[in-house]
Amino acid sequence: MSAPFVVYEKAGRIVTLTLNRPETRNAIATFADCEAIVDAVAQAEADPEVSVLILTGAGSAFSAGGDLRGMRDRNGIGPLATPADTRANYRKGVQKVPLALARAEIATIAAINGHAIGLGCDLASLCDMRVASDQAKFAASFVKIGIVPGDGGAWILPRAIGAARAAEMILTGDTISAAEARRFGLVSEIMPPEQVLPAARALAERVAANPPRSVRLAKRLLIEARHARLDDVLELSAAYQALAHETADHQEALDAFFDKRKPVFTGA
Repeated sequence: MSAPFVVYEKAGRIVTLTLNRPETRNAIATFADCEAIVDAVAQAEADPEVSVLILTGAGSAFSAGGDLRGMRDRNGIGPLATPADTRANYRKGVQKVPLALARAEIATIAAINGHAIGLGCDLASLCDMRVASDQAKFAASFVKIGIVPGDGGAWILPRAIGAARAAEMILTGDTISAAEARRFGLVSEIMPPEQVLPAARALAERVAANPPRSVRLAKRLLIEARHARLDDVLELSAAYQALAHETADHQEALDAFFDKRKPVFTGA
């Protein structure tokens, strides 16, 4: 029996998802691969004990993106016999992956251990926070092989790095270094490869130290604010704040502040 494409590991309030096909540089090749990512994100989100999800890759790459061999042979998650079939193929397969990450109400961190190319770059960009190996490379390289970002990259990248930088990456298809990715704002930190996952976990622990309900409500506000007007976000913020004020963790935070002690949050 082959190893699972996604390895799910939970430690306290943090879940780590590892794309686990290093021999193919963690390329996403089948519907089963897509479903494995979607199901793992859903499992983490459904667990009320989880506040943070870390996404990383096994081996030397984060993810090489889609499977070019499947594209050539028209038997994978990309092109099929007709344009109509291909459109349906994208919608029922690879496009479910960015939707799962974009809708997740838990914080997400990409620990980019190596190259993040095409779909792999977009998956990393969908995460709320990103740290990377100084050896990593990034590319929205779809135009280089005569296609477009079929996974939503035209929506994802501008929100991660701004319209002009996103246009530069998508329209040239050029590969950029980790240092350039940091300059673009695509990643917040770069470091030696062996420090990437520990750094992501340290960041995750800072998030997970906060009241779980507040983390999820704040994440939902960030999701809604992507395409809402300020007055709409203010209305939603007032409603979420009304809920947050009634949690036991909020009262514990206040009590701990006035008692000059460290709070103990329970998720209640």
